[in-house]
Amino acid sequence: MSHACTPPSRPANLSILDLFAGPGGLDVAADVLGYHVTGIEFDKDACATRSKAGMDTFYGDVRRYRASFFPRAEVLTGGPPCQTFTVAGHGAGRKALDQVLEYIQTLHDAVSAQDARWEDIFRTWRRISEDLRRKAVLAEGVKAKKRAVEKSRAVTRKRLREILRTHRNSPVEIKSILRALEVPGPLVRKAVELDGLMAEFRTLSSEIDRFRAELEELGDERTGLVLQPLWWVIERSRRPGSTPYRAVVLEQVPTVMPVWKEYARVLATLGYRTQRQLMYTEAFGVPQTRKRAVLMARLGETDIPKVGETHERYRTRGPVTRESDDDGYLWGEADVESRGERDRPKESWVSMDAALKKARAIASELTTPIDIPDRPAFTVVSNYGTGGDPEARGRRDHDAPSATVTGKVSRNRLVHKGTDTDLPSHERFSFAEAGVLQTFPVAYPWHGSDQPQQIGNAVPPRLALYVLRQVLEPDLTRDEANARLEQAVEDLESWEPRETVVVREHGDWEGHPLTGR
Repeated sequence: MSHACTPPSRPANLSILDLFAGPGGLDVAADVLGYHVTGIEFDKDACATRSKAGMDTFYGDVRRYRASFFPRAEVLTGGPPCQTFTVAGHGAGRKALDQVLEYIQTLHDAVSAQDARWEDIFRTWRRISEDLRRKAVLAEGVKAKKRAVEKSRAVTRKRLREILRTHRNSPVEIKSILRALEVPGPLVRKAVELDGLMAEFRTLSSEIDRFRAELEELGDERTGLVLQPLWWVIERSRRPGSTPYRAVVLEQVPTVMPVWKEYARVLATLGYRTQRQLMYTEAFGVPQTRKRAVLMARLGETDIPKVGETHERYRTRGPVTRESDDDGYLWGEADVESRGERDRPKESWVSMDAALKKARAIASELTTPIDIPDRPAFTVVSNYGTGGDPEARGRRDHDAPSATVTGKVSRNRLVHKGTDTDLPSHERFSFAEAGVLQTFPVAYPWHGSDQPQQIGNAVPPRLALYVLRQVLEPDLTRDEANARLEQAVEDLESWEPRETVVVREHGDWEGHPLTGR
């Protein structure tokens, strides 16, 4: 069976190169829109899923590849894995952000310099890459030392607990003593060994803290990964004989917004119009609450407006929270309403129950039917705690959107609504159902190990539909764009995989449409 029930209304002959492609969230969206996508992915399990889905794939670390290897790619997309950034405080997140922004500024200086030569720009990138490699090597050494000390501390902790138990301390008391790193006076007199062990435990803990500080200074290897898409754009824009990408689409968690802001400055210097947007997935018909920071860029003089929300945002009970946008401005509910497109009335957000019911109907008509159970009203009990309390599990009822689907989605319990009683059967979401909550087609062929992690890390395909159409099809009228998206959503839901493809390795360029070899 073909990927789409009907051909896209406005197919475009654009070839997309997707860095950090994952199991294919953006790829399947591009597929139903009529684009050809080639992905580069390091995770072998995600590559196994891509292979079964018929998604063109190169396996390996993005850093081993170069933009010049794929001269016929016209659009660059990706979601580089990023460490946790923060704009506040002086912790690891703040330092990681400062480091990334410093590297981006260095690249911007090289690109924007008067009479900038490719050789000078490339030398700048090499210096950054070598600095990152040096820090990575040093970090590995520190990590090895830290692991050895942690092993010794674990032995000491075990002995401390044994002695404290013999003196009839409860588990709560033992936890408190180890956290305070102090032995109560009466116990010191009763157990001479205890004070010495506690001193050793304090010394080892102090060493571990020192190693953590060193690692914080050295940074995270993902710093180099978040810079990769920018470098690929620079290479295609400044390397002699290369043609710039026509468009760029990048997405990540909201804390990456400051990075996208600096990316946009460089892209503007390279001749791109850009748009940055904090997108709420449920506001685009995804049956899940999730926020993504999206950077859109297009070569030339045509502006990119923000993507208009089609559905209402989901709000739990309680006070309206104030969100921070990419420039740090705090805005509340009134501002939210003023920013949305009001030309068309928004639909209500999509619930888990509605999405799974539709999937069940589609699944019964597939070439190879898939079982999607018909459950009674249920509540999802999260694997995660809320409000800092690991015991206070988050809960969402079946008639609401799912909470953010993570790599632990298979650990969530399904109970009868309003109770803590497990459903007698189907008490966990299947992989197909978890994929549906991310808006993957019910027929998506999840494969390999740790499939929940693949699902949780993926880009919601329905969100990708809206972003790709916005960036790649600027000439459509509003009515044409709406019709295009409605058809694409329908095609996405009923999509079925084509024949399995062989995943290529680095160096396997022969005959590939993007390599020109």
